Amino acid sequence: MELFPQWVPDPVIQAGATVLVLVVAYGVSRLLVRLFGRRIARRYRRPSLTRTILRGLKLGVFLLAFLTILRIYGMELSDIALSVTVFTAVLGVILAPIVGSIISGVFLLADQPYEIGDMIELVDQDRRGFVEDITLRYTKIFTMDNTFLVIPNGTMRERDVINYSAEDPRTRLTLSITVTYESDVPRARQIVESAARSTDGVIEGGPNIRVGAERYPSAPTCYIDEYGDHGILLTLRYWVTEPYRLLATRSRIYTSVLEAIQDEDVEIAYPHSHLFFDDTSGELQVSADRRDAVSDARTDVNPDAPRDPRSDAPADSQPDAPTDDPDGPRRRDDADGDS
Repeated sequence: MELFPQWVPDPVIQAGATVLVLVVAYGVSRLLVRLFGRRIARRYRRPSLTRTILRGLKLGVFLLAFLTILRIYGMELSDIALSVTVFTAVLGVILAPIVGSIISGVFLLADQPYEIGDMIELVDQDRRGFVEDITLRYTKIFTMDNTFLVIPNGTMRERDVINYSAEDPRTRLTLSITVTYESDVPRARQIVESAARSTDGVIEGGPNIRVGAERYPSAPTCYIDEYGDHGILLTLRYWVTEPYRLLATRSRIYTSVLEAIQDEDVEIAYPHSHLFFDDTSGELQVSADRRDAVSDARTDVNPDAPRDPRSDAPADSQPDAPTDDPDGPRRRDDADGDS
């Protein structure tokens, strides 16, 4: 403080020194990035790891600047150590999730499941996108819908992630087609393979593609997969050159196959339902004894009476009221006349 006149207040001097330290720290951090950025990139050849190391250098410079600013305000090294210890304890209790994400970020950088620029798919959400950035705390994904997903690394490590860009961008897709048993199956297989080869974005042929310890044909191939209930299931396997337009390529394949089979002896199978009726379908089964009894009652009562459509008996035939007269029920007007 002896460099400044006595009339200058100490807070002004401290504020000026703080600004000077921050400016120097900013300049030193940019200088370190320029000096070591390309060397680190050539050394590790991984954008995510390069960015993490450069961020660590910047953080180290600003940490030294922070300690210097504390010294400017009169804090000794022992006080700083005590403050850091207390702050670390509070950090471990309150900010445990963030610390967990940082540890998960270290594992992500070490395991290398994906890299910046790779196209990945989140299986649980059925969403695809490009990895925009990987930090120690989160992974930033630029989705195909022109939106961003920022997922903490602790959550990201627990997800099932499909990487379409790892090592070899060629991706194999499948198409299932069910044709009827009456179709010309060998011809159907030829048509499907030819339609796939003529589609843009599909590998027509060439050397076999190695996957693990096996090699698979690069040209589209159609196999008989299953004898189903409604037809024969054919499975087409084909490779696409870029994994970034899978839906568009699959749609072109569907269109080409559908147009190719229009004039051929090939019919796409779909479920059919056949209903069979025998001689007794829709009729009520009546026993022989019951049929004879109904016929006798109809003849005795009134053969010419109209029939009730809900029964075999005439409509005007109703059961008589019970009586003890052996001659049977009499008309009401006869009874009145006798009285």
